Amino acid sequence: MTIALPETVWIPRDHDRRAEAQVREWLAARTGIAAADLPLVRDAQDRPHLLGTLHDHDINWTHSGDGLLLAFGSEVMLGVDLEFPHGRRRVAQIAHRYFTTQEQKWLESQADAAMRDRAFHRLWCAKEAVLKAHGRGLSFGLDRLQFVEADGVLQLDRADPELGDASLWHLREWSPAPGYLAALAWRPR
Repeated sequence: MTIALPETVWIPRDHDRRAEAQVREWLAARTGIAAADLPLVRDAQDRPHLLGTLHDHDINWTHSGDGLLLAFGSEVMLGVDLEFPHGRRRVAQIAHRYFTTQEQKWLESQADAAMRDRAFHRLWCAKEAVLKAHGRGLSFGLDRLQFVEADGVLQLDRADPELGDASLWHLREWSPAPGYLAALAWRPR
């Protein structure tokens, strides 16, 4: 079964409104369903879901700095994360506490502090995107999945059984705007 790459959209963040209001406006324009009638609900873990005529679709969004990034796709579970690295995080301490030993070694192998910082944020985005798709978010545990880099690309190497088979997960990393890092994770439903 071939699954199309989920759609991603970058929107300038309106800090005077909730991100969900902006997402609803975009989704209404995209689907032709009035914003007030959109079948967008949240589950007990606060993960958004689409119902009714959009039940075979999934949507997720994230915001950081002045950006709002959303993802929309059909027949998938998806999650997206966006970071605007600001250099104020204690990446070594966070990695030691939340990342696997192999991921920590990969971070330590980076040539300099700037590369370690970028690698840390790539891992963070990838992990958060998968966990958002799963529906439990960061509370599930960042150490319950492990990424490896192969040919400059992060791949999910190992995952807790609750996340399903690691080989079914797809990851796309990119910079949607100058200074930002993003990751989109998805797997078939």
